[in-house]
Amino acid sequence: MSYKAVKLVTRPETDITPACFELVELDIPALEPGQILIKQTHMSLDPAMRGWMSAATDSYIPPVGLGEVMRSSGVGEVVESRNDRFPVGAKVAGMFGWREYLVSSGEGVSIMPQELPAAAILSVLALPGVTAYHGLMEVAKPKAGETLLVSGAAGSVGSLVGQIAKAEGLRVIGVAGSEEKCRWLVEELGFDAAINYKSEDLAQAVKAAAPNGIDIYFENTGGPVQHVAMANMSAFGRIVVCGVIADYNAATPAPGPSWTQIVKKRLSIQGFTMPDHMHRFGDLSQKVGAYLLEGKIKYRTHELKGLESAIEGINLLFTGANEGKLLVRL
Repeated sequence: MSYKAVKLVTRPETDITPACFELVELDIPALEPGQILIKQTHMSLDPAMRGWMSAATDSYIPPVGLGEVMRSSGVGEVVESRNDRFPVGAKVAGMFGWREYLVSSGEGVSIMPQELPAAAILSVLALPGVTAYHGLMEVAKPKAGETLLVSGAAGSVGSLVGQIAKAEGLRVIGVAGSEEKCRWLVEELGFDAAINYKSEDLAQAVKAAAPNGIDIYFENTGGPVQHVAMANMSAFGRIVVCGVIADYNAATPAPGPSWTQIVKKRLSIQGFTMPDHMHRFGDLSQKVGAYLLEGKIKYRTHELKGLESAIEGINLLFTGANEGKLLVRL
């Protein structure tokens, strides 16, 4: 029996193109003792993949090797098992890659509740949720009454950051790239304000939305908003750098803000990546899951169909054309 997979065959210089990938057919090997066969049903597409495709070896995680199956997280079902911990029919999640089936020893694979939709797992309990929770609650250490500005606020991480912050009593301002996304943030997710950076005077809009300054800036995108955020930070404010998606496809990163404000306002700036905390993944997932169970988190997905759709669909992340957590249904 064979299955389809997508390998990384060339590294993107700037934009990700179909030439970076090769669709292949692979044979499913016979299981050895302790192994399981997983049929992947849903696959996550995330901005971090752009970094995983680069040749850089000094990053927080080794790059995907050329000729290797592209890395991604996913949800699937155990369809054959020689491991007592993973019975046939179990719903599982883990780093499964761009493929329809995979054989695993069970390491790094988690059994998930059958009643929990795959969309909820990948949108909230997986990488976006633990990233949002750790970055906000453990890095920024918010206090009720503070003002949070989050860029990429309609994205998979930003939307959760804002909702967790609201649940913790903060005033939340989101920056997104369309009027529809801004309406969703305010009307559906309960943000206090949302700013369309494409159509508004960004500096004026941020100042109006945060007249008393910004206590926490959660950075997902880079670009012009980081300069505006820096100019409006309150004294002793905290800047949490999760990602800079505006620079991921750029040959040279854009210049950052002046350090003068850091000194004047005694700001704290910290970058973070989740592979440093993977040993706590289950604990962090439970913490963010509590907000979901209490009805304090909503999510929406942008679903593509079929493994091949990932090859061009991944670029929706970098154009902002996705409307929700980007998933592939296999």
